[in-house]
Formats: sequence, structure tokens, C-alpha cells
Amino acid sequence: QGQLLESGGGLVQAGGSLRLSCAASPVITTRYDMAWFRQAPGREREFVGVIRWTPVGGTDLADSVKGRFSIFRDKRGNPMYLQMNNLKPEDTGVYYCAAARNPLQRAGGDPSDFASWGQGTQVTVSS
Repeated sequence: QGQLLESGGGLVQAGGSLRLSCAASPVITTRYDMAWFRQAPGREREFVGVIRWTPVGGTDLADSVKGRFSIFRDKRGNPMYLQMNNLKPEDTGVYYCAAARNPLQRAGGDPSDFASWGQGTQVTVSS
């Protein structure tokens, strides 16, 4: 398992934007699906979106964030980013990045599909 480190969280007003970064240790290459999850107080960890391993590419996003969030990698493959636009109070939570359990395999939206996790970064959206 590799190491992941998120950054970029903070406090923002509704309608604002934030960009989260996820830096991965070298063992986690672009051959892994990588995802973002979030967890609000008292709720289960929720899938936000995933970016597929190279060269498959592409992303899958949760319906709740489609049209507002996007996931992409730096041209060098690391770090991975979560661009969040038009933020809503219900987007508040701790955001985690994760790397899939196995390389070159399609991961689903369940946390058990991911073996490496960051420590999380807090995002708070005020109304």
C-alpha cells in the first residue's frame, strides 16, 4: 500500500469553489484507479468520483456532484485533483482520496475497493 496526502480543504461560501489535491507516493502510479470519497458527521463515507487508470482514462462521478465537480491528474500523473465548483452546504465533510486495491483493474464505488487512503481534508461550505 502506498501513501496519499490530501490538501486544499477549507471554508467557503455556498456557490464558491475549491480545488483539492492528492499527492501519492511513487508506488501508486497511474496504473491505479484513484477516487475521492467524503464523510459528513454521523454519516457513512460517500463516493464522490473516480479517475480511471492510464491509459483507459475517464472519470465517473456521483450524481450529486455531476456538473459541479471534476477529477483530473497533473500531466505528470501526480498529484490528482478534485475541482469543486458551485459548492453547496451539503458538500460539507472530510474529503479523502484513495487508490484502488489492485492496478489495471476497474474499481467500483465501495470503499472496500480501495486499499490506500489519505488522512482527509476538511471542506466546510457555509450557507
